[in-house]
Amino acid sequence: MSRLAILDYDRCQPRRCSMECMKYCPGVRMEEETIVIDEDTGKPVISEQLCSGCGICTKRCPFGSIKIIGLPEELSDDKIIHSYGQNRFRLYGLISPRNGVTGILGPNGVGKSTIIKILNGELLPNLNDLENPSNIENVIKHFSGTELQNYFEKLKEKSIKPIHKPQYVDVLPKVVKGKVGDMLKKVDETGKFDELTKELELTNLLNREFTQLSGGELQRVAIAAACLRDGSIYYFDEPTSWLDVKQRFSAAKVIRKVSEDKKVVAVEHDLIVLDYLSDNIHIMYGVPSAYGVVTHPRGTRVGINAYLDGFLKEENIRFRKNSIIFEKRPPADNSNRPMLLDYTDINVNLGDFKLNVEGGEIYQGEVVGILGPNGIGKTTFVKALAGVIKPNAGEINGDIKVAYKPQYILTDFDGTVEDLLMDITAIHTSFYKSEIVKPLALENLMESNVKDLSGGELQRVSIAACLSHDADLYLIDEPSAFLDVEQRLNASRVIRRMADEKDAAMFVVDHDILFQDYISDRFIVFNGEAGMNGQGSAPLKKRDGANKFLKQMGITFRRDPETGRPRVNKEGSQRDLHQKEIGEYYYVDE
Repeated sequence: MSRLAILDYDRCQPRRCSMECMKYCPGVRMEEETIVIDEDTGKPVISEQLCSGCGICTKRCPFGSIKIIGLPEELSDDKIIHSYGQNRFRLYGLISPRNGVTGILGPNGVGKSTIIKILNGELLPNLNDLENPSNIENVIKHFSGTELQNYFEKLKEKSIKPIHKPQYVDVLPKVVKGKVGDMLKKVDETGKFDELTKELELTNLLNREFTQLSGGELQRVAIAAACLRDGSIYYFDEPTSWLDVKQRFSAAKVIRKVSEDKKVVAVEHDLIVLDYLSDNIHIMYGVPSAYGVVTHPRGTRVGINAYLDGFLKEENIRFRKNSIIFEKRPPADNSNRPMLLDYTDINVNLGDFKLNVEGGEIYQGEVVGILGPNGIGKTTFVKALAGVIKPNAGEINGDIKVAYKPQYILTDFDGTVEDLLMDITAIHTSFYKSEIVKPLALENLMESNVKDLSGGELQRVSIAACLSHDADLYLIDEPSAFLDVEQRLNASRVIRRMADEKDAAMFVVDHDILFQDYISDRFIVFNGEAGMNGQGSAPLKKRDGANKFLKQMGITFRRDPETGRPRVNKEGSQRDLHQKEIGEYYYVDE
């Protein structure tokens, strides 16, 4: 078995350690150059040829910056498409875009964005040749006899025009100045300005400056800008981040239209949207920040089910120990649970915005999902329950302690993750470590500075910090943002288990319907006019709440027979029309 030696350059701090990796390495002790110090960086360089795979350096490193990873024999060096350097991330394989929408599904950090950069022409793959500059002729030769040979030849000749909607849209205000409408008209090469701005609900934003836009508004503008350009192939990197459910499906429909006569590649973590959007799927697996492997294309349903199963039958590879199954839980029976709190009708006025929420009762040990579009008061309601906002009318009855994870995560904490969590005494217990730290994969983040964390890492830390408090009611706002599929499901298990273990209630605001379906006992459904008014229902039984919400969205669901996961029925299909006719938008048992 070959192996990879990966060094996390951000975590490695040779000035703050005693070079334990070298000190305890058996190879170094036998005077072999298994680990040497790079003269330029002052950091260790690990020889993968001399490394015995003992793993002592990984255990001894005080910052957890080293990974020694065994690879299957089939992942030989000649299959590396791109390497970011010695002891750095490596990508094995590449996708070949097809007609329609090709989805890419996999965890964060295994190379999905790298693939898009390569195919988009932003990054020339080095084929693991670290000695010589990357060469397009070598790339074409490497893919000789395949569809990718033709693709890279056209890319070289500039006879194809790739269009890229980037992952991080929050940087747009730094690089794009002026009004939204002016920018979109400037890039419009298709003559579909009016059509797209209407479909993506951008009409009211056209006179705004980019600096005035929220994350969801920036996302929709970025999608519109990509679709307005006349390209040969379109790449959408996480197009639904920041969007509510209605906006996600509006964006998916727009992207589907583009794919009618152009090739489209999409990276997406919302499985329901990915299922709705894609014609075929490439699964990616590997070790985040170490290596990523691209598999052969599969049909959408088969591909998503294989990913959830964690086993690739054709490749005979298991990349996850346990399958992910969506169990059909019976409706929650609140009669056997003690009531935690009750509240009367709540009214909140914030300037011109008015919110009205029907009263209800909340019970110990239940998870209440809060569903609805952006800008109609879901977060305002949560803040009212948390005591952050005082309602204009209505009472909340119950002597309870509240823990609150806000929608927008604060990043101005100066210190490590361990420093941030230090005030929470529970973090030192074995229960906390086994039920929160390990499932949320926080072990290797404890020494990291909070300001240096990625969005997904910061999200997991925030969820842990909230759940670690001793509280009766936990208010968790958009916990799935920035998380990949596995991280979302792991987070949902942690939240679900904490509700059971602590006899506490959880209010979860989130736009990922699969996440909400997986975690919730009951639903509170919001509707209204964004920025003007919002109405919230009383807590409803799961089926009633889901039916109410999906009817507002105009979509119907069915369950996948193998995994039990929710799937969207094709609009206008026989099943879709039948469910709408009988008023059952949320599954019909077969």
